[in-house]
Amino acid sequence: MVGSSILKIAAEIREMQGRGVAVTDMTVGDFSPREFPIPKALDEGLTNYPPSSGLWELREAVREHILRTQAMEYPLDGIVIVSGGRPTLYSTYRLLCDPGETVVCPLPSWNNHNYQSTSQVNLIGVPCRPEDAFQPTLDLLKPHLKDARMVVLNTPQNPSGGVMPNHEVEAFGKFLVEENKRRETAGEKPLWLLYDQIYRSLVFPGHEHSSPVQWVPECAPYVIHTDGISKGMASTGLRCGWMFGPPAFGRKISAFLTHVGAWAPKPVQAATAKFLRNRSLIESWDVEMVERAKSRLDVLAEVLATLRAEGLPVDFIEPQGAIYMSVRFDLKGHKISEGVEIQNSDDIRAHLLKEASFAVIPFSAFGVPKDLEDGWFRVSVGAVSPEDIRAALPRLRTALS
Repeated sequence: MVGSSILKIAAEIREMQGRGVAVTDMTVGDFSPREFPIPKALDEGLTNYPPSSGLWELREAVREHILRTQAMEYPLDGIVIVSGGRPTLYSTYRLLCDPGETVVCPLPSWNNHNYQSTSQVNLIGVPCRPEDAFQPTLDLLKPHLKDARMVVLNTPQNPSGGVMPNHEVEAFGKFLVEENKRRETAGEKPLWLLYDQIYRSLVFPGHEHSSPVQWVPECAPYVIHTDGISKGMASTGLRCGWMFGPPAFGRKISAFLTHVGAWAPKPVQAATAKFLRNRSLIESWDVEMVERAKSRLDVLAEVLATLRAEGLPVDFIEPQGAIYMSVRFDLKGHKISEGVEIQNSDDIRAHLLKEASFAVIPFSAFGVPKDLEDGWFRVSVGAVSPEDIRAALPRLRTALS
């Protein structure tokens, strides 16, 4: 495995901050507690091991939450509590895919290239288009799925901030049913869908999140969902998430993670169960959370539109969901100084950090080959205020000029 390029950039930012430089940090897929405080904490002395599949009351609260928010009904043994979103992703790779089998994902996408290393699969990353907000379509992925063991989708998406349209979500559900009928007849292994909806509640007006199971219930036996409190509830450090899918897989993931120790802390599980069952609180929280994220992305769009209107080499995709925006800084080939020319996205990133104290993540950190990046970056608003973003405008203007 290679180390995380995102954490490498984070270390560079911390070094600058340690020298007293005020950096507009647009890199972290995380939430500053100053900008996104959470509503409550719990201190009831629950310091021993939780059950391996999670506290019963939390699994029941999650079951009710899924039914209320997405009109999907899952049995308790199809719901497993885990420590955030990653354990479900990692476990699904390890439990469903033998070394050498094919997994298909869109590009850019979060962390699939690292799970490729840990599970030794053949990963096919399919480049997606700016005009689709970097979200995949069935037509794009379908040519690669005939011999695949799994396809991985994430909506709202990290890193692009794009939201998959309902008609595409439904199309993937129908394809799963048709393809698995064919495979059953042919005696082949089924095709699974790993569906990452950790940003489910962070969707902006004009867009809507859904699961293929909502449109095509018959595809449910082949869909593994991952969700949790990390993103929609600004609680990344509390490490509480859940898998829901076929009960047979739920039992397998619970057994597997027993040996990994990837349980959510017991007091956090108890607090999350209380929170999910407080319907009025969670509904008001969702509204406020969307507003807090969108207001920052709107300010960022305003800043970038100003620079673009001034003729500077900036482009972006209007925010659709999550806490991210896809932003293009088209600086390749421009000269920084005599004899020093920008060659690639790494050079662009370094230039923006040095000259504008503006920190971003190139799409290469999300599996996109460097020769296909084309100046696109993930910009995150989880750790900045609207004022921080506005203050970056003159610095960006100078750096881009």
